Amino acid sequence: MTDPQLVLTERVRLALADAFGAEFADADPLIRPSQFADFQANVAMSLARRLPDRPKPRDVAQAIADRLGDFPGTVEVSGPGFLNITLSDAWIAEQAAQMFDDPRAGVPTTAPAATVVIDYSAPNAAKEMHVGHLRTTIVGDALARVHEHLGNRVVRQNHLGDWGTPFGMLIEHLLDIGEPAAVAQLEAGEGTEFYQAARQKFEADETFKRRARERVTTLQSGDADTLRLWHVFMNATIRYFNKIYAMLGVTLTDADIAGESMYNDMLAKTCADLEASGVAVLSEGALCVFPPGFTGSDDKPLPLIIRKSDGGYGYATTDLAAIRYRVHDLKADRILYVVGNDQALHFQMVFAAARMAGWLPDSVSAEHIQIGMMLGKDGRRFKTRSGESVKLSDLLDEAIDRARAAIADRGYDDAAREEIARAVGIGAVKYADLSVGHDSEYVFDFDRMLTLTGNTGPYMQYAQARIRSIFRRGGVDPASVTGPIVIGEAAERALALQLLGFPAVVERVGEAAEPHRLCAFLFDTATAFTTFFENCPVVKEGVPADTRASRLALCALTLRVLETGLNLLGVPVPDRM
Repeated sequence: MTDPQLVLTERVRLALADAFGAEFADADPLIRPSQFADFQANVAMSLARRLPDRPKPRDVAQAIADRLGDFPGTVEVSGPGFLNITLSDAWIAEQAAQMFDDPRAGVPTTAPAATVVIDYSAPNAAKEMHVGHLRTTIVGDALARVHEHLGNRVVRQNHLGDWGTPFGMLIEHLLDIGEPAAVAQLEAGEGTEFYQAARQKFEADETFKRRARERVTTLQSGDADTLRLWHVFMNATIRYFNKIYAMLGVTLTDADIAGESMYNDMLAKTCADLEASGVAVLSEGALCVFPPGFTGSDDKPLPLIIRKSDGGYGYATTDLAAIRYRVHDLKADRILYVVGNDQALHFQMVFAAARMAGWLPDSVSAEHIQIGMMLGKDGRRFKTRSGESVKLSDLLDEAIDRARAAIADRGYDDAAREEIARAVGIGAVKYADLSVGHDSEYVFDFDRMLTLTGNTGPYMQYAQARIRSIFRRGGVDPASVTGPIVIGEAAERALALQLLGFPAVVERVGEAAEPHRLCAFLFDTATAFTTFFENCPVVKEGVPADTRASRLALCALTLRVLETGLNLLGVPVPDRM
């Protein structure tokens, strides 16, 4: 099975080389879906300006069309030089049949497989997870799922904020209230309240402040009892994080935790090696790297501080140590950092510094997958009415409650209603986020994301549930369907042609790290299926046996594509809605 656009791209490139010379074989044919045919190639318009005799674009288009040879369809030259391409029904049916016979629905595996390290979620252990962690968590998880499906080796890295000076006061507050009370509060997701209480004592009580500062020293020196208390704090916090991850259905586990503390023993060597190599220099008492091309508002070179003037380390130090570890120890071919837009400059400078040091070779790609802000209906940062960050657990609970209310009158028993409500509520939140570009801001709106119309999670879930209902009505197991697929109606043709684009979309999501492309494809697929459903009876009495067999195969293939696609996004798929 081959993606139609890839087939057409290759055919048109061969025709270009035949008509105008091998130097034009790599030209982009500019093939796009068209309302006038299946696809339109616009290469003649740009190519005409590059040819020495400056022919008319229409003549260029005709020369390409004349050399397409044995073509699976028809090609017409239209307008000033467009190539309108219509594929034959037989070719579409043949390709759809091959896709149907492939358990992976045509999605290839990467050869050779790459090691892809994905840094995502990364909550701060001193506070509970809030809505700001939603996007970094689910976008990163979708990318991890896609790369694993493509056959790559994925290494998840949950870079927790689990170290630093605040832990002195946090550990002292834990001692003040007692370990059982602290653990209960942290496991309940009240990390912010815990932090605020510790901070209040730190600012108001000089004795507590002194104890906290001393505790930082003992923590950094590796004191056994202090490390035990730190582990008590972290273990309770991680159990809370895991509850959120379980609600979201993300694939992060404890084995994926690679917090700031992991790199402590590497920081001094990181600085020493950078200084010894001349990549880092002392500036006003701080050790800095000055990557070329970065300047401040005063037009002076902008420093990346890797050791502060007081001897302390910062985020840049940890991130450079992490890059070195991920390249050298994890053998990364590609590193994706799923982090907010506001960290763009930081990562640009860190990547540049790592390349200066030789720790990030040209053979390894490091990319900041920028995450845009979630907004409220007022167009401002999404917060509670009192102006505080919304707890992620509260947001997810509300999504489930709203979904539960929406299906309350559909006659499900309690267990089924709860299962569907969780799938619909969580799926709606995740799909709404993933369906927009990860670097874009978007407005969080429960009413919009829970609707059964438009490009929403519930609409996608309903589409696959409706396909399952067809098989239930027909008394057929989707796994038992054999086809063959035959194209007879326009709606059958449109659905089959749409499905053929699935493998290329999955590959493109992996290459570009853009899950919203998969959402757009799945929505177009569900829309094409709706038209098919309305115009092409499947199990209705009177449908000829061969037509029924073909349409059941199209339904089964659509179901596999929708379920596979939603699973790659991490969106649950309930059997019923």
